Amino acid sequence: MLKVGVIGVGHLGRFHTRVYSEIPSCELVGVYDTDPERAALVANEYGTRAFPDLDELLEGIDAASIAVPTSAHHETGLKCLERGTHVLIEKPIATTADEARDLVRAARDAGLKIQVGHIERFNPAMRAALSVLRKPMFVEAHRLGIFVPRGTDVAVVLDLMIHDIDLILSAVDSPVESIDAMGVPVLSPSIDIANARLKFADGCVANVTASRVSRERMRKIRFFQHDAYVSVDCMKPQTQIFRRKDVPPETLLKIATGQIEGGLEDIVEYEEPAMDGADSLMLELGSFLDAVETGGRPPVDGEDGLKALEVALEILRQIGPK
Repeated sequence: MLKVGVIGVGHLGRFHTRVYSEIPSCELVGVYDTDPERAALVANEYGTRAFPDLDELLEGIDAASIAVPTSAHHETGLKCLERGTHVLIEKPIATTADEARDLVRAARDAGLKIQVGHIERFNPAMRAALSVLRKPMFVEAHRLGIFVPRGTDVAVVLDLMIHDIDLILSAVDSPVESIDAMGVPVLSPSIDIANARLKFADGCVANVTASRVSRERMRKIRFFQHDAYVSVDCMKPQTQIFRRKDVPPETLLKIATGQIEGGLEDIVEYEEPAMDGADSLMLELGSFLDAVETGGRPPVDGEDGLKALEVALEILRQIGPK
């Protein structure tokens, strides 16, 4: 049975602690946080031990979730890897691309696993969409959040937009060729609203918007490909799939021009897959533990985390200082 721990038990780390405590195939050895009172509170809540020292926790575990602030991902991740501990690092993988490459290299050299916490990959709506996406040519994503002070230590591109960047990169099997971006700080010193247009080598274009100054929350992403339109609402969750029926082109033209009677139902079939109700974080942590146990590739590995970070950093570079 794998022995696991959680490093950093703030907002996200507390959820990781809860889920590990519910997974029967692992043993939650304990938690560590720079705030001992917070660590003790969470440990008591989930029936585990709060370690006063990170090295002591690492001595007794095989794998760990790292949910410390992004600025500490590199240092904490390297420490874990040097001690032979597999790591799941919350997104973004690191602050800089060089730090991310360092982590990927250290894990590879040590024969250890890195998974990055891009949890939307495990959202039931997104899993349903990825099963039907073949070659999307246009993507529209909106991720809007209500302003809260937590997370404003990084720009909204690294806080929210990076989720959709990862989803788009996972769906479009082509390198990013160019990026145009803009962004504005509204309520914090860093960028609070941003828009980016990504153009891929295969011709696909993605328009991505993220904001943390909205009055309501939204997490929607829409994919358009040759024969289908796939709409994903990650909050509901809901996936809507509109596929073109096998109708001769001349019939399509006659319906479109009114030469013959017909409507949308005559040329498009609609599908709304049932959501399986699975807990996204449970799936994410379970996949991490499975990769550690079997030696397989994590669904969102360090290379994936690096690619998403590189795109996000280029967006920030284009936006520039404000």
